[in-house]
Amino acid sequence: MAAAALRERLNNLVTSMFATGMLDENFHQLQSMEEDGTAARGYAADMINLFIKDTKRILNDIAGLLSQPVVDYDMVDVLVRQLKGSSYSVGAKKVNLSCMQFRRFNEPRSKERCLMALALAWSEFCDVRSKFEAMMQLEEQIATYGPK
Repeated sequence: MAAAALRERLNNLVTSMFATGMLDENFHQLQSMEEDGTAARGYAADMINLFIKDTKRILNDIAGLLSQPVVDYDMVDVLVRQLKGSSYSVGAKKVNLSCMQFRRFNEPRSKERCLMALALAWSEFCDVRSKFEAMMQLEEQIATYGPK
């Protein structure tokens, strides 16, 4: 597939991610840092990979806390704040919104509600992760054709 066709697929993917509310303006800022030279080539991919790695760890840590007989809700809140910051940094809007909902469910110290919020956060994360992975794969294919 020619580079132009791959770029079109990439642009359509990103457009659909914005249209469905999966991404916000912070993602555009992340991309523009590479484009305007304020960040090294590959910076956005590095940030996305870090987001994916950190989010998996954080969600697993939250799941571990919620599986305990006595839940440390303060630690759950700390981890949800970390997840919110990580998702904000890459513009993962739906993950970020799920963190806000998680924090509301964490307030009454309800294990059941926190488990529901965790399931939502996992779902939103899995959706954005698969799209990010497809995006990075397209970018790698485009890179094989050389600079624009």
